[in-house]
Amino acid sequence: MKIGYFGFNMGALATPSSIKSILTKVEECGFESAWTGEHIVAIDPQEPPSPIPPEYPFLDTIASLSFAAATTSRLKLGSGIILLAQRNPVILAKELAGIDVLSAGRLIVGVGVGYVKGEFDALGVPFIERGARTSENIEAMRSLWTQEKPHFDGKFSSFGSIQSKPTPIQIPHPPIIVGGMSVPAYRRAVIHGSGWYGFNQTLEAAGKSISALKLAALESNRPVELGRLSISVTPQGTVDVDTVKQFEDLGVDRLILLPKGRRGPMEKALQFIEETAEHLNEVLTPD
Repeated sequence: MKIGYFGFNMGALATPSSIKSILTKVEECGFESAWTGEHIVAIDPQEPPSPIPPEYPFLDTIASLSFAAATTSRLKLGSGIILLAQRNPVILAKELAGIDVLSAGRLIVGVGVGYVKGEFDALGVPFIERGARTSENIEAMRSLWTQEKPHFDGKFSSFGSIQSKPTPIQIPHPPIIVGGMSVPAYRRAVIHGSGWYGFNQTLEAAGKSISALKLAALESNRPVELGRLSISVTPQGTVDVDTVKQFEDLGVDRLILLPKGRRGPMEKALQFIEETAEHLNEVLTPD
């Protein structure tokens, strides 16, 4: 089982010294990966379904991953997740390719749709289009990363007669992990993704999601070149070795752990990492 750490760019950790301390500890303790979270803006005043108060700090995903690339040497670096419908795919493809180059091929591109309408309103992106934009943007970025003469003709983006160099180090491109627990999200992961990511999942919920992914695979044409769909999950609450093995038995490949009280001080995060490494030593398998 691969073990990741979630949220090094938010809350009390959203400072240069804190990120460096956290990522150093995560790497030393044998974790496989470290992941950002993302909300470009926060709703003020907070109202459902926004999960954060307006003053809660979120460092930008691209800036955080770039900083992490320079701070670490082995860790895989994941975006967990980029709200892809809120981004220009040509610009984002350039930024992510740069991170893959600067990290020597350690990037994992986690993407999702988003669910807070006010965030889309602030960015001028129609909320109703978020699913279609996400699916299309994945393919637009893939075109820029893999085609000798990049060309794309979509509903939301069109380009041709351009180059965007350098392309990612990873061939054909960094893994694209699609998040979400809806039927469209499962279908999007199967059709467009290297893997799927479920956030805040119990064992029961993860089992239902994996069953839904299998159903989506039967109903959709998964491109052969995408290979097997990997499964990443942020579990609900703390985990022990037995829980890890139960997730593994379900077919989960990676657990991306989120410490309790994620709005607490850095010292609690460091303690969580050390205790996790001690308790899960026998299942930590850094890649």
